[in-house]
Parts: sequence; structure tokens; C-alpha cells
Amino acid sequence: MSRKKISTTVYITPEQDERLKALHAKTRVPVAEYIRQGIDLVLDRHKDSLPGQVGLFDAPRR
Repeated sequence: MSRKKISTTVYITPEQDERLKALHAKTRVPVAEYIRQGIDLVLDRHKDSLPGQVGLFDAPRR
């Protein structure tokens, strides 16, 4: 399901740009989609540092 997206500016290295464009040429997946997937990977890796609700089994035991 496609959701509304917001525009932002991201600066990448020339090497990253080259590799993303090569990947796009091979897969026809938009570069922006790969960037969104990369952001999701970072957010998932650091989910413990993000604010949010404490799950039932995440609460400290007394």
C-alpha cells in the first residue's frame, strides 16, 4: 500500500550515487525506494533508542 510521502534532501557520496544508479539500472526499482528501505533498516536497528510505548513484556519487573 502506497502512503503519502514527504520530500527531503539527502546528501550522498558520489560512490553511493553511482552504485544506487547501477542497482536501479539492473532492477528498475527507484533509487528513492532503496533510500527509504535503508532508512527503515537503520530505524529497526536502533528501535530500542526510539521513544514509544513500553510493551507488556518490556516493562521492568518488580
